[in-house]
Amino acid sequence: MNLLHYLIIIPFIVGLFCLVIPKKLSKLRDLLAIGGGLATFYFTIVIFLRKPVEWFYNDLLLLKVDNLSGFILLAIGLFGVLIVLYSLKFMAGKERLSEYYTYLLWTIGGACGAILANNLILLLVFWGFLGLTLYLLIGIGGPEATPAAKKTFIIVGGSDCLMILGIAIIWSLTGSLQMDNISIHLTGLLPTVAFLALAIASFAKAGAMPMHTWIPDCAEKAPIPVTAFLPASLDKLLGIYLLGRIAMDIFVMNKAMGTLLLIVGAVTIIAAVMMALVQHDLKKLLSYHAVSQVGYMVLGIGTGNPIGIAGGIFHMLNHAIYKSCLFLTGGAVEHRTQTTNLNRLGGLAKLMPITFITCLIAALSISGVPPFNGFVSKWMIYQGVIQLGKDGDKLWIIWLVAAMFGSALTLASFMKLIHSVFLGSPSPTTPRPVAKRNEVSFTMWMPMAILAGLCVIFGVFAYRVPLKNFIFSAVPGISFLGFWSPGLATLLIIIGIILGAIIYWLGNIKSLRTDTTYVGGEIIPQDNRVTGVDFYDTIKDLGPLKVIYKKSEKKLFDIYDQGARVIFLFTKGLKKIHTGLLPTYLIWVLMGTVILFFILVKG
Repeated sequence: MNLLHYLIIIPFIVGLFCLVIPKKLSKLRDLLAIGGGLATFYFTIVIFLRKPVEWFYNDLLLLKVDNLSGFILLAIGLFGVLIVLYSLKFMAGKERLSEYYTYLLWTIGGACGAILANNLILLLVFWGFLGLTLYLLIGIGGPEATPAAKKTFIIVGGSDCLMILGIAIIWSLTGSLQMDNISIHLTGLLPTVAFLALAIASFAKAGAMPMHTWIPDCAEKAPIPVTAFLPASLDKLLGIYLLGRIAMDIFVMNKAMGTLLLIVGAVTIIAAVMMALVQHDLKKLLSYHAVSQVGYMVLGIGTGNPIGIAGGIFHMLNHAIYKSCLFLTGGAVEHRTQTTNLNRLGGLAKLMPITFITCLIAALSISGVPPFNGFVSKWMIYQGVIQLGKDGDKLWIIWLVAAMFGSALTLASFMKLIHSVFLGSPSPTTPRPVAKRNEVSFTMWMPMAILAGLCVIFGVFAYRVPLKNFIFSAVPGISFLGFWSPGLATLLIIIGIILGAIIYWLGNIKSLRTDTTYVGGEIIPQDNRVTGVDFYDTIKDLGPLKVIYKKSEKKLFDIYDQGARVIFLFTKGLKKIHTGLLPTYLIWVLMGTVILFFILVKG
């Protein structure tokens, strides 16, 4: 058996055992789940160190690991272990746990298969299977999650149909389904249609606009570990991996398709972050940021130059780290308070210090604040856009402004989140932990701490760890336009923090006094909490934004709802035609026969 087979077979077999184990042996099921995740992670490490690794069948290269797929496999294995570990406590006592761990492990195996596949048909098989497990995992949330699962299945499944079309066109153009043997120039109608079909499939998986609307619904209704694993991390890795493959390997990009990717990226960044600003629910706010960050990845790949593409792929990896961490911290908050409503939260920093610190690090990372990992990948994308301008693209300034403005709005919305959840005044309506400090259990905070640590390591040691070992080998020919020293920047930031602490300490040597709270000279009543949740709601009343927000509330930009309306109108027309009267049906049969007769005569 080839080494690559273990990444697919182990999760599937262990998942099957989890499914058939009786409820009385729940401890054994949990051990099997964590053991299966650890074993898969171990083999991803072994394969990464031995790459390239290949598997042939009848002289066809079906599975392979190269520089791009190698580190993505590592990420899948790591996230799989962390999510299973987190679930042991978070999901304890919930229904259908045997199915949950089975679907989770099968998703890990299916994701490994999709990344390993070198044959387009094999890729399609694993891709479709992952759509099914995504539907099943969302459905674990119960009857309330059923509409979200259905919506996800239709959007992702519908894009899979386009993926089939794209693969069929590639077969007709090249006579090959081997990804390493295909290189199509985007000249003519059929190559363009094939590229667009595969790009839309990647957009739906990753959550780029307009194929994004399943992610907020999934985040709101599905269990937090599912959201942290799939829309937050795994689906981003898979979707952007496919986009990177078709843009770098399968197709030879032209300016028109590159511009299309730049437009999709810029619109996704701004539109999604504007929606995140006005959210009052923790999970929905995080979900819109999961959409917005996809825009940076698409934007980077759309630049078409090595530094931009590398930045987009690096941001894919960084996003999976900090977004998964953010959702897990949100799950910890929900686990302790039984709510994710920002108005009902506050003052949790002292009660849940580990959750607070990990959330703060991840929030700074996603906002692009140095020296964390999100800054480095965004900085590379900015350089890719600037390189576009050097190469003669007159619209480069638009893409750069969109990317930088999106980072500013991201930071603004996470300032609201951190204040509302951790730093603001406690809400009297929220159930408080009994103890003064009541952090979540070890199995829940350890995954958050590991991911937060990676945010720091991948930022401070960006060149030595992720870029050198993962990104540079996957995207050759990278050259930097500017100078950035993460180590020096980190040192200066630490010095600044220490000086600030000294100044604060010197200013508070005298005994402190407690005074009434006031704003603008007016005393605020004790029972008047300032949550900050409504601060950005005024944006919804600004000029044209007011109309856009109202249209968004009516699902005008939801491709699922608009598609349902079109289908409803079509079926409504069919109902009028199908009256149930025999003479009417005979007329339709006669008309159809006449049309077929004329077609045959003309032929």
